[in-house]
Formats: sequence, C-alpha cells, structure tokens
Amino acid sequence: MKHVIFKLSILIISIGWINVFSQVSSISNQEINDMKYMLEEEKVARDVYEFLDTKWNLMVFNNIKQSEQQHMDMMEYLLNINKISYKLSDKCGVFYNEHLQKMYNDLIEKGSKSKYDALEVGKTIEVTDIADLENAVKNTSNSDINTVYSRLLFASNNHLRAFNRNLSRF
Repeated sequence: MKHVIFKLSILIISIGWINVFSQVSSISNQEINDMKYMLEEEKVARDVYEFLDTKWNLMVFNNIKQSEQQHMDMMEYLLNINKISYKLSDKCGVFYNEHLQKMYNDLIEKGSKSKYDALEVGKTIEVTDIADLENAVKNTSNSDINTVYSRLLFASNNHLRAFNRNLSRF
C-alpha cells in the first residue's frame, strides 16, 4: 500500500511539473513581445509622470507614478517567472523601443507647456495603455498573463478617471 501511495504521489508531482513547464513553453512570440512592450510602456508612464510631478507638483502625478512602478514590477515578474530575457534602461527617459522613445519625447514636450497640457498627457498615456493592454489580452490565453493584464487595466482605468477629474477642474 505504501508503494502505491508513493507512486501515486510521484505521478501527481510529475503532472504538476509538466503542467508548469508546458505553460511556460507554450508562450508565443506574440505574447513575449507584448509583455516586453508593456513593461517598457509602463516605464514611459512612470518616467513621464516623474518628470511632470517635478515640473508641476500635482499630487495626481506623484500618486500615479508610484502605481506605474508597481505595474513595471508586475511585468518584470511575469517575464522573470517565464525566464524571458528583456532589456530595460535604468535611465529615466531612455527606451529601447524607438516608438516608445518618440512617444516619451513628444509627451514631455506637450506636458511642459502647462498644467492643463500635463494632465492631458496623463489622459493620453492611460488611454493608450488601456488600448494596448486590451489588445495584449486578445493575444493570450495564458491565465497568469491575463491576470496581470486585468490588474493593469483596472488600475489604468482608475488613473484615467483621476486625470479626467483633475481636467474637469480647469
């Protein structure tokens, strides 16, 4: 009887490991590219909000930049648990993706004009982030990835409401 229980235990553990490895290996190139892009896009948001917080000293930027750091941490966690290598600059305002670098530069320029423009930049970032996250959700059936994207979508919608509230005061 002990022998049967031991074999059954080994079988259950083996199935569990197979399931873990099959989920990791079943991540598509599209999912990998989406995760890397979302990580760097969250960095754009954080870096822009850091800049605008320093320039305009509006509480909304201070609060949301901290949230964006958490979003980056979540994306890095996803990449790391799936053993996916990625590049992310340690320097504020520096991005490997050319599109995101241009986006950052354009947003900084616009946000530097006035507090109203800065809040519009925040709104633009969140609208863009929501659209990109919704697209990334469509590209995956991985439950871990979907869970993270769902949390990021929830937060980005909250951020969008915060920027809209602040804009309504002008």
